[in-house]
Amino acid sequence: MPTPSDQDYIKIGGQFGPHNLHENRPGSFRSSTTIFATWQSAGVRVFDIADPYRPEEIGYFVPPRPTHWMEPMRGRAKVRHTADIFVAEDGLMYVTDYDAGLYILQWNGA
Repeated sequence: MPTPSDQDYIKIGGQFGPHNLHENRPGSFRSSTTIFATWQSAGVRVFDIADPYRPEEIGYFVPPRPTHWMEPMRGRAKVRHTADIFVAEDGLMYVTDYDAGLYILQWNGA
């Protein structure tokens, strides 16, 4: 997948890179061309893989930087950490973040 380029996430610090994918399961959003992934400090990323040789990012959401540190692991950079994602049939995305808790987003398509 293309590396997010909207910010310099490596410079921000913390964990950066793909973490978790929404899986095509019965009772959830299913697509053979759209992939939803969490990228830790880079939030949620949505990719179109209709052309498997040229995947394209078609959407993203980066949560705001946390103001209150909940993660008990000391010494880690104080940055968002988007971890898990589930996309319901209606396009509602349930996204967890170590410090922000739960985000609920709406996917309306590309």
